[in-house]
Amino acid sequence: MSDGAEARRQEERKENHVRGHSIEQYRALLEVSHSIAQHRNLSELFHDLAGRLHQLLSFHYLTVLLHDATRNVMRLHIIETTMPSMRHAGEEYPMEDSPSAQVWRTQQPLIIDDVDREIRFSRAAQVMRDHKVRSLCSLPLTSAHRRLGALNFGSAETGAYTHDGLAFPLLVASQVAVAVDNALHFQEAQDLHSQLAHDRDRLQLLLDLNNKVVSNLDLRQLFQAISQDVRRVMQCDYASLSLPDAERKRLRLYALDFPESKGFYQEEMVYSIEGSPSGEAFQTLRPLALRTPFTEWRDSPVANVMVREGLNSFCFLPLISRNRSVGTLNLGRLSDAAFLEEDIHFLVQIAAQIAIAVENALDYHHINESRERLAEERLYLKEEIRTEHNFEEIVGQSPSLKQALKQVETVAPTTSTVLILGETGTGKELIARAIHNLSSRRDQAFVKVNCAAIPLGLLESELFGHERGAFTGAIARKVGRFELAHLGTLFLDEVGDIPLELQPKLLRVLQEQEFERLGSTRTTRVDARLVAATSRDLNQMVTRSEFRSDLYYRLNVFPIAVPPLRERPEDIPLLVRHFVEKYAALMSRKIDTIPFEVMEALTRYHWPGNIRELQNFMERATILSPGKVLRAPLPELKQPVEEGRPPTGTLEDVERLHILQALEETKWVIGGPRGAAKRLGLPRTSLVYKMQKLGISRPGK
Repeated sequence: MSDGAEARRQEERKENHVRGHSIEQYRALLEVSHSIAQHRNLSELFHDLAGRLHQLLSFHYLTVLLHDATRNVMRLHIIETTMPSMRHAGEEYPMEDSPSAQVWRTQQPLIIDDVDREIRFSRAAQVMRDHKVRSLCSLPLTSAHRRLGALNFGSAETGAYTHDGLAFPLLVASQVAVAVDNALHFQEAQDLHSQLAHDRDRLQLLLDLNNKVVSNLDLRQLFQAISQDVRRVMQCDYASLSLPDAERKRLRLYALDFPESKGFYQEEMVYSIEGSPSGEAFQTLRPLALRTPFTEWRDSPVANVMVREGLNSFCFLPLISRNRSVGTLNLGRLSDAAFLEEDIHFLVQIAAQIAIAVENALDYHHINESRERLAEERLYLKEEIRTEHNFEEIVGQSPSLKQALKQVETVAPTTSTVLILGETGTGKELIARAIHNLSSRRDQAFVKVNCAAIPLGLLESELFGHERGAFTGAIARKVGRFELAHLGTLFLDEVGDIPLELQPKLLRVLQEQEFERLGSTRTTRVDARLVAATSRDLNQMVTRSEFRSDLYYRLNVFPIAVPPLRERPEDIPLLVRHFVEKYAALMSRKIDTIPFEVMEALTRYHWPGNIRELQNFMERATILSPGKVLRAPLPELKQPVEEGRPPTGTLEDVERLHILQALEETKWVIGGPRGAAKRLGLPRTSLVYKMQKLGISRPGK
């Protein structure tokens, strides 16, 4: 065989080897094409690419960088290396100093034979040297629709890539580009679908909220209806409303939705506007987004509770209506995912709708309360008219009475609490009305409560009101006497009969001018002047622990002692003539003569029942006088009356003996159909209270 023939055979074997190698390459490329076409997720696609491209090309280091049009950077999506690497997916590289950026712009391959000699990309070259990359081949990733980025092969050897050998890598890059483009299209479609669903949920939330705002005037029910949707759409774990008090100095959690609460966060929480994040949003009328730790709010108790509950990110939004804040919407997340600007923009729209609901609900609440209050006042005034009290003038010229009236003139213009002291029937209510009529509150209501005449179980409701369902029989909301007396005067007659358990609540109203209705957690503030009266010795009751000392001192700001009738006999003739004229006019009679002996007898009598007894006696005398001369039943005035013993003590002794007799007859059985309470016509609790007050206990105990 000639040398030429041998050379031809070697050349044929070489061509066959190259052809076979090319066939294997294309077969492997076809398998890669089929495989990567199945991936819709970029991370899965790049992970599969890294393993399969090793079958086609030689490299130690592989990266895919895609162009981010929104930020105009090249973003790293995959790293495949047989050497240690400190680079991570998601890293961004500027367009000015990036080989991949140049390839993306020019759409031309880029080969760097020796990284140590590279001067065009100083920062990128340093990164490659740090990762032991000595040479680089960067290929454009371009589909039929767009330029995507660059596919980069790196080698630990210099001169690993040449321009003559780029034909096959470019084919690989074109296949990779198709796969990347498909994956990006799928991801963009998913993102678009997710965004559309997200926008649909938000728009639906706004629509539902708008419908509920129009139809629901109960703020608590409204918030409960929408809070779950707000938390779901905004991916929150916590939602609440905070509303200011009347002075706009404190915020109260009015509605709260926090299923994951550990119990630190209570709906009854009240906190100062100053020094709290929700307070800042309330005052500045601007949303406030925060993440823990609360370095700026470390002294805020509400912020500390948030941290203890495990919340990590928050958004506080002012509820703005007519350029003023009516409260705040507070949202929180257990994760530290911050509230983004687009979230806050949408939440501002939600807050605007809730602000309308809050204002509507508050207006409705105030109108409803005013209507209830006016209805109660109308009923109360009708009752007052039926009592036919004549309080326009107090009859008498005695020095002791003048001294009491002088005190009335002194204290009436103030807002101080007044305690009127005097025996039963001395006219303590007339003194209280005089204080009211001489004060700046004269045009407002004068509301009275006889604490001794109202059963123990109903007195609290009578004073402070109750909500529907607060107790058995509470079928509707009731406005208490304190609310009726708002801006006016409240007269508590026989204040010494207020039970010990109710006295702290009365003290709180006097000190703070606020209270809660029975069955309610909402604090009501009132501005009512208190005038109290008693025929009992409160000082002695304090000594016997029957009356709270702090309440006594708060009531005893300005005491006025009303003298008994026996200490002002010179006033008796004036009172007699006054009552004769009054009852004669009511009975259409004409009495113009009061015999001397009658007036003398009336003046000598000591009148243990004071003016009330005299008034009733004169009404009876008028009935018995058919002519113009007063005929008084004077023999009734000769009935023996124990002197030196105040009427209250006598009644207590009689009451004590009566209760003891009933207890002994029932063998000290208090309750039940055959118990002492049933026999006395009293509720069991009232009898127990009276026994405690009178010091009655079963013998042997």
